[in-house]
Amino acid sequence: MSARTPTRHDRASRRTRPSPRRPPRLRPRVAGADVSASITVFLIAVPMALGLSLAVGAPLEAGLVAAAVGGIVAGLFGGAPLQVSGPSAGLTVVTAELIQIYGWRTTCAITIGAGLLQILLGTLRVARNALAVSPAIVHGTLAGIGVAIALAQLHIMLGGSPQSSVVANALALPGQLAVIGGAAPLIGALTVAVVLLWPRLPGRAGRTARRIPAALASVVIATAVAAVAAPGLARVDLPSWRSHAFPELPHGPVLALATAVFTVMLVAGLESLLAAVAVDRLAADRAGEPVKPPSPAIGSATAVPPQRSDLDRELRGQGVANTLSGLLGGLPVAGGVVRGSANVRAGATGRASSVLHGIWVLLAAALLVTVFEWIPLAALAALVMVVGVQMVSFAHIRNVHRHREFPVYAATVAGVIGFGALTGVALGVAVAVVVSLRRLGRTKITVSEQDGRHVVTVRGQLTFLSVPRLTRALGQVPPGADATVELDGSFMDHAAYEAIQTWRGARIAQGGSVAFTGRSGDSIALAGRSDGGVDLPGRPGDATSAPTAAAPHSCCRPWTPWRNHHCHDRPTEPTHGTNTTTSTSTSTSTSTSTSSLTEAVISTPGSAPDTTRPEGTHRLRSGLSSFQRNTAPLVRDELARLASEGQSPSQLFITCADSRLVTSMITASGPGDLFTVRNVGNLVPPPDALPTDAPATPTAPATSGDDSVAAAIEYAVEVLRVESITVCGHSGCGAMQALLRGEPETGPDTPRTPLWRWLRHGLPSLERMASRRHSRSRISGRPPADEVEQLCLTNVVQQLEHLRAHEAVARRLAEGTLQLHGMYFHVGEAQAYLLTEGAGSGTGQDEVFERVGTEEPEPATTRPATGPTGQPATCDTARPATCTTA
Repeated sequence: MSARTPTRHDRASRRTRPSPRRPPRLRPRVAGADVSASITVFLIAVPMALGLSLAVGAPLEAGLVAAAVGGIVAGLFGGAPLQVSGPSAGLTVVTAELIQIYGWRTTCAITIGAGLLQILLGTLRVARNALAVSPAIVHGTLAGIGVAIALAQLHIMLGGSPQSSVVANALALPGQLAVIGGAAPLIGALTVAVVLLWPRLPGRAGRTARRIPAALASVVIATAVAAVAAPGLARVDLPSWRSHAFPELPHGPVLALATAVFTVMLVAGLESLLAAVAVDRLAADRAGEPVKPPSPAIGSATAVPPQRSDLDRELRGQGVANTLSGLLGGLPVAGGVVRGSANVRAGATGRASSVLHGIWVLLAAALLVTVFEWIPLAALAALVMVVGVQMVSFAHIRNVHRHREFPVYAATVAGVIGFGALTGVALGVAVAVVVSLRRLGRTKITVSEQDGRHVVTVRGQLTFLSVPRLTRALGQVPPGADATVELDGSFMDHAAYEAIQTWRGARIAQGGSVAFTGRSGDSIALAGRSDGGVDLPGRPGDATSAPTAAAPHSCCRPWTPWRNHHCHDRPTEPTHGTNTTTSTSTSTSTSTSTSSLTEAVISTPGSAPDTTRPEGTHRLRSGLSSFQRNTAPLVRDELARLASEGQSPSQLFITCADSRLVTSMITASGPGDLFTVRNVGNLVPPPDALPTDAPATPTAPATSGDDSVAAAIEYAVEVLRVESITVCGHSGCGAMQALLRGEPETGPDTPRTPLWRWLRHGLPSLERMASRRHSRSRISGRPPADEVEQLCLTNVVQQLEHLRAHEAVARRLAEGTLQLHGMYFHVGEAQAYLLTEGAGSGTGQDEVFERVGTEEPEPATTRPATGPTGQPATCDTARPATCTTA
C-alpha cells in the first residue's frame, strides 16, 4: 500500500468520526486542585464519620471504614466523578433500628445484601427511573430522618441517653431538660455555636479562617476547651482494630430481613442519586464562570466543563461500595450533598479527589487513633444534631408549597417520624397518587353566553374522568347556535378528544359553527398525538404558549438555547454529537427571535444553509432566516412605527453581559421598551473615575475609561428622559467571583489586563460588604447563600450610589422626575427580587430584596403624556413603556 500525505479533509474527518466508548479509567488523573480538595473533604468527613457511628450505636471505627471505602471504591467505580461517598446521614435512623433489632454483625450482612441489590438494579438501568419519585417525598423522607437524628443526639449532648423511637425521644425531652447539668451541654452548645458562626466570620481574617471547614473547627475548638475545662468528660473510645466486628450470616424472619435490605437499598440509592444530580448542578454553575485568561492579572486556570453523571453506573458503584463496606464491618454508604458540594467548591476536577480523601481517612484511621480519643462525645453529638436540623430545609418546604405538594411532604415526614423510613415513603407515595388523581379530575367546566355566542370554558386537564361533565356542559348549547370552546389546560386525552370531535361534527351538521380558543382568545387547532392525547397551548406567559396552532412534532420551544433552537435548519447529514431530526419551528415569540441576534448581520437572510461554512456561521444564518420567516411578519408594523416616530423608552436598564440574562424575557418587554446597557458585572463607574489617558499617581492609579457607561446614562436621562433606572445583578456572577478571589500580585512592569482595569470599579462593592458602617444586603426571608450572592446583592446597592453621583441623575432625582431601582435575578430559580424603596432611595434603611410574586398587577390607569413627536399620548402606568400616540 502506497503512503500518502494526510490532507486537512482527512484530519477533519477523523475529528468528526465517532470514537469507540472507552472503559472507565481505574487510575484517575491527579491534579493539584484535586489534592487540595481531597484534604478539605477529608477534614469534613472524619468528624462526621465518628459522629454518625456514635449516633447509630455502631463501633466508632465502622464510620471510618465506610468513609474510606466510600471514597475509594465509589470514587473509582461510581458514575458521578465529583460526588464523595461515605456514611449516610439519611440512613442513621434505619441503621440504628437494625442494630437494636438484629445486632451489629447482622446489620453488616444486611448492608451487603443492599449493595448487591443496588448492583443488580444498576445493571438493569433503572437509576434514572428512581428520580421519578416526587421531590416532596424525597425531601420529606430526609426531613423526617433529620428530626429523628436531631432529637436523639440532643439527649446525648445534654448528657443523657436517647430512647428507642422518635416519639419516645420527644416525650422524654422535658425530663432530660429538667436534670440538665455538667460540662457536656456546654461543650455541645459551644460546638453548635462554632458550626453556625464559623462561615459568617467577618473581615479578611474571617475569609482566611473560613478555609478551614466548620465541622473540623468546631470539633477542634470543643476538644481543646474540654481538655482544659472538663478533663473528665466522656470521650471517643476507639477499640483495637484486632477486635473489629465483621459480618455474620443473618438470622431472623426472612420477610423482615428482606424488608430491611430493601429499605437500606432504597434510602441509600435515592440519597446517592439525588446528591449526584445536585453535585452536577453545582459543577455546571461553576463551569458557567467566565473562563479566566492566562494572564498574571487574573490567573491561568480555566473553568472545568460540566460532567453529567451516569446514574446507572453511580448506582452500581454505590452497590460495590456497600458490599465491600459490609464485608469489612462498615456503615452503609451513600453519596452526600454536604461532602459533594464541599468537593466542588474546593475546586475538584475529577474523581481523584474522592479517592484521595478515602486514602487520607484510611491513613488517619491507622495513625491518628490517639488524636481521635481526645474528642468529647458531646461535641460529636452536637455536630450530628446540626446535620439533622439542616436536613429540614426551609427552602425545600417553600419550594414544595409553591408546587402545591405540601400534603405529600407533611405525610412523608409524619410517616417517617411515626413509623419509620419505608412506611413514610409508602405513605408519601399514596398521598402523592391521591393528590395527582384529584388534580387530574379537578376540571372546572362552565357555560355562558356572550354577544349571542355560547362559550364553553374548560379550566384544567381534560381526561376520561371529566368526560361526563364535559358532555353535560356541551349539551347545554342550543342546537344550531354558534359556540366557542375555550381550553385552558395543557393536555386532553383520547376520550375527551373523541367527545369534543363528535359534538363538533354534530354541531356543524346542524348548521352551527364551533371555534376553539386558548385562554388569551387566540384560535387553536386540535392536533392529535401518536399516543392518543392532544397537546394544548399553555397559559399566556408559559414557555409552551404560542398564539397560533402548534405543530405536533415540533422539536423547538421558545426560550431554548440558541444552539438548540434552530433544529429545523440543521443539515440532514448526520454528524457525531448532534441531533439530526428535521422539523419546522413553531415559535412566534418576538423576544425569542430578537434575542438571538447578538452578532452583526453578516449575510443575506433567507438563503439556503451553506454547509461548508463554520457551524457558528450556520447558526447565525439559520437564526436570521427563522426570524424573517416567523417573527418579522408579526413585528414589522410595530418596528415600522418605531422607525418613523423614534424611540421613547421609559427605563434605562443596566445589567450584566452574562448570556443567561435575557432582559426582554424577565421584564416581559418588547421593542422600544428598554434602553439597555450591559457590561461585565453591571458596574456603573462613578463620574470622578480617571479616564484611560490620565496619568497615574500613587494615590490614584490609572483605571479604564468610563465614558461609555456615563454617555449612555447622560443620553437616557437628558435626551430620552427615561422615568426610571434599574441596576440588575444576578446569581453566580463571574465578575463578583473574580473580585472575591482578588487580583494576584503583579510586577511593576506588568500591565493590568483590560478585564481587571474594568473590574476595579467593583472594588467599592467589595469594601462595602466588608464594612460595618453599612447594613448587610439580604433577600427577604433568608440570608444570602454564600459570599458570591452577598457580593452580588451589595454590588447592586453600591452601583445605585454611583448612579446618584452623576450630575444628570442627581438633578432629575432632585426634581422628582426620576426613580432608581435595584434588582436581583436568581438564574437557577428564575426568580426576580426588587430592592425595597427605602434602600433604593438612600434613606439608610435595611437593604432588603423582596421576592416578586406571581400576583396579577393592579388595573392600568391612563395619564396624559407626550409622544416622541410631541402629540398627546395615552400611557399604561402598569407598563409605562407602552404608550399609544393619539
